Amino acid sequence: MNSRLSRIFLGLVLAAMPLFSVACGSSYGNNLGSGGGNPAGNVNLLVSDASTEDWAAIDVKIISVDFVPQGGGSPVTVYTSPSNPPSINLVELDQLGEVLGSLSVPAGTYTKAILTISANPGDVTLTAAANPSAGFQGAAGATVPSSQIQIQGAAGGAGSMTVPVSVKFDSPFTVTASQTNALDLEFDLSHPAFLVAHVPPALGQIIWAINFNGPVRRHPIRDITRLVLRHIYGTVSQVSSDYTAITIMRDFPVEPPTTPETSVSTSQTLQILADAANGTLFYDVDAKTVVTIKNFSTVTNGLTGRFVRVAARYQAGGTLVATRIWVANAFNSVWISPEGHVLHVDTTNDVITVQNEGGHPVNLIVNANTEFFFRTPWNAVADSTPIGQGTSFLTNKNLVRGFKIHASVDPTQTPADPALGPFVAQTIDIEIARYDGAISNANANSFTYTRKFNTPSDNYTFTLPFISSNTPNGSDPSTGSAISGFKWWNFAFPTIVDSGSSAITDFDNATNGASVNFGGTVGAYPALGESFAVWNDPQGPNTWDVPWTVLIPTTVPLGTVAQSYSSTNDTFTFTVPGGVNAPAVDVNATSGSATLVYQVDRTGNIVTVSFVDVTTPAGQQTLTNNLIAGTPVKVFGIPQASGSIKAYVFFYFTGVKPTAIN
Repeated sequence: MNSRLSRIFLGLVLAAMPLFSVACGSSYGNNLGSGGGNPAGNVNLLVSDASTEDWAAIDVKIISVDFVPQGGGSPVTVYTSPSNPPSINLVELDQLGEVLGSLSVPAGTYTKAILTISANPGDVTLTAAANPSAGFQGAAGATVPSSQIQIQGAAGGAGSMTVPVSVKFDSPFTVTASQTNALDLEFDLSHPAFLVAHVPPALGQIIWAINFNGPVRRHPIRDITRLVLRHIYGTVSQVSSDYTAITIMRDFPVEPPTTPETSVSTSQTLQILADAANGTLFYDVDAKTVVTIKNFSTVTNGLTGRFVRVAARYQAGGTLVATRIWVANAFNSVWISPEGHVLHVDTTNDVITVQNEGGHPVNLIVNANTEFFFRTPWNAVADSTPIGQGTSFLTNKNLVRGFKIHASVDPTQTPADPALGPFVAQTIDIEIARYDGAISNANANSFTYTRKFNTPSDNYTFTLPFISSNTPNGSDPSTGSAISGFKWWNFAFPTIVDSGSSAITDFDNATNGASVNFGGTVGAYPALGESFAVWNDPQGPNTWDVPWTVLIPTTVPLGTVAQSYSSTNDTFTFTVPGGVNAPAVDVNATSGSATLVYQVDRTGNIVTVSFVDVTTPAGQQTLTNNLIAGTPVKVFGIPQASGSIKAYVFFYFTGVKPTAIN
């Protein structure tokens, strides 16, 4: 089992976004209705996720999306992929939106969505990170052979296998005719049952069981202006007659990648506006110039037919406005813009190593002219204003391993390798400023993250101030009330947010001293958290500040049951190799907040993952029968001040027993 799996905040999000211009009849996303001339509403389809330390690529192919009408009736297909579905690397999106297409959905009320994902051998690919966490059960940078990937629930004949993913809405979703509608379905790949690695005795063949059904939920879109979109690639097809906008045909890189990289064009179009109020930075990669434009009148000559890369944001009305545009005659010239998670920050040589989606490390040289931007689409001025420049930004640890960035390279430099660099970084967009790790020293003003990586030089200890109590910070997901100041929640209960005047005190009490201690050579596992920092909050100008923290499940080593499960107390104890203590595991059997329990059975080279409903008498009996002394278990949970661990998810193993890798 991946020792960092509980830290993988990786999700598939299908979001119905406010309308922007996409050509009707797009071959990239067919818009199918229920016929009969029924009025329709507009729904846009977007894919996004979150980050993972251990994987460079988790590629999936979405075949279709259907909505199920309230009261019955045939499902309505709202998205269909082209005949050769594109692979979507969920790792690269990391809280970013990748536009799939605009949907025309018959007006009505829907209670469920059905995602169909391609499940033939090779349709889902896994590529390990170049520098995964310690104990990762795979080879760094390697692609897992398809024979070692088993997709749970796959059905169909050879060459047409799929797996349906059913998502029941927590409340009915209504599409209103002639209006823009919004829906966000979050497929939470951080769920430990999404990727289950089974290593048999004697370190035999690892089997990766992928479970697409289960960790999917509806997630509300609070404010579209705060969505960070992935850079958009395309070919300019026209400039509007008033020069306010360009229309581009979406382009995607060929698969597998080539050198130089070439594009696959689609018939999907997007309209991109220039920022008439604040200006759009316009980089001509070929001419090596940059100007600020408020419309396209001064750059329109020869623009049609050229390739562009666009950093865009949503306006409240749903239109796309460009913050920055890069233009070139060759696709490769705009594509050479390393994007990925930061693997290393070398402050001695001023080099950032970024992992690209192929799992390869790309080196970026930072010099005195390198500009750093923090993506803040809700603030047009801040989104296009550098937050720092030069090597001091690295020296001050304002960029650490785990950040998600997209760089633009100096076109005048010739790298040693045209694909992997090293490149001289011209600009670096910080898309996600992620700090995480063990929480300590929580007080009224700040707390400290201590993060340890497989490469010790990447380790950091960083103190983050809380944002000002007066800073707007979204709304409460349960009540809809506006929130100001710091907020936090437990990963297992994302709708129960602690905010307001007591939030910091409650956070301090929940984290200070909380740990599960095995003693011996294993020691204690503290409370863990993750935060996406913001820049230049009034509380701390020119610093990173923390608006929120989610307490994430701590992953403890593979162990064995010591004291059998008690259905009376909903607890059991377990030990791990090298430990001398047997901490208690608290199991919640209350419907709606129950611990998620899975039985993992390996028979030969077949791994089956089965859900156990602990809220039912049958589920309780299953636990009583199986959680006996000596049963292998893997626990993910929140350490408590009492020394126990409150289980969010745990697995118990039957059949061939797994082997722990330290």
